Amino acid sequence: MVLVGVSNELWRLYGFYASVMTFKLATMFAFTAYQRLTKKVFTNPEDAAKHGGSVDRDNESVERTRRAHLNDMENIIPFLLLALLYITTGPSYTMALWHFRVFAVARFTHTICYLNALPRSAFLFGVIVNVSMGVQCIMHFM
Repeated sequence: MVLVGVSNELWRLYGFYASVMTFKLATMFAFTAYQRLTKKVFTNPEDAAKHGGSVDRDNESVERTRRAHLNDMENIIPFLLLALLYITTGPSYTMALWHFRVFAVARFTHTICYLNALPRSAFLFGVIVNVSMGVQCIMHFM
């Protein structure tokens, strides 16, 4: 069955990588909460009182995790939309696979590096994938 002129292979590929990236984005929330609970630092006085902690909006571990989550939102949400449009342009399975695979590896690598204060050049690979898909979509739909 072909839906909206997109092959089942491309839909399945998109579905897999969209699920992986959405799950990664969702787990960053849990990781931020874990950091807050284990460090016992919170942004709201009621949370600090409930968990026996203190209000601290500048804890480096918590803030680093929170910033990694925000960075994921800034990159994964556009990826989800661009990739959906991209598969409607009729790319080959191999090209779509490599776009999605490079983006996923880049995002996981970036997060690991960011959380461990390592150089984060992997970030650029994810941006390049989004730009590539965006340009191809614009050219296709002009």
